[in-house]
Amino acid sequence: MNFIIWLIVGGIVGWLASIVMRTDAQQGLILNVVVGIVGAFLAGLFLTPMLGISTINQNNFSLPGFIVSFMGAVILLALVNLFNRGRVR
Repeated sequence: MNFIIWLIVGGIVGWLASIVMRTDAQQGLILNVVVGIVGAFLAGLFLTPMLGISTINQNNFSLPGFIVSFMGAVILLALVNLFNRGRVR
């Protein structure tokens, strides 16, 4: 059951991050889920030690965990845009 919730929350995080980074028209449902989960993983590596808040990948479905996962997804999309286009929007 946690896996299904993890996919749904990861999809929502990825979708919101793609709206913020203006890449929503280029991404589909599967890529939004991937961006949300990988972004939460990156946030777990880099943001969690600084902020002390766990992400959605660590079974923490709280608002702070959601926000940290969202920040990781936005950072992931910014890095992808940087390498694809040579600049960050």
